[in-house]
Amino acid sequence: MKRSREKAASELFAALYPRLAGWCRRLVDDDETAHEIASEAFTRLWARWTSVAEPRGFLYITAANLVRDHWRRLERERRAMRRATVEAAVRPQTEQADPSVRLLVQALPERLRVPILLHYYADMPIREVSVLTGRKEGTIKADLHAARELLRAHLRRSLDHTL
Repeated sequence: MKRSREKAASELFAALYPRLAGWCRRLVDDDETAHEIASEAFTRLWARWTSVAEPRGFLYITAANLVRDHWRRLERERRAMRRATVEAAVRPQTEQADPSVRLLVQALPERLRVPILLHYYADMPIREVSVLTGRKEGTIKADLHAARELLRAHLRRSLDHTL
């Protein structure tokens, strides 16, 4: 029994790790951090192996949460650095108006952020996002629409400030 469990986990790792790590890489812009996040997601899956019905979904949801934590940690570090330097008192206009899509996605409420990450960054169909999040397909479509509208409005405002 233990042997087959290890074999199944090994096969799952071989099948999913490269894509999960690549997805994380696109979200965090750093190979090492992406591999750490993907590895941690697998570690957490392994700890709950017998109770997880949908391993792929568990991995992506866990990785999305770890990416969010990474983004929050980076933002806290950035804020601390700004406070620690005298130059932070005179913040340049260009930094304020930079329409970074990653920061905008990060700022979305979790209800909107998770479907965006799974659908657009992990290339999952709406039906799969629905199953993984436990929400109806219509709700996922509405959340994706609302998230796109928010992102569009933020980008438009950011671009208006740069002109």
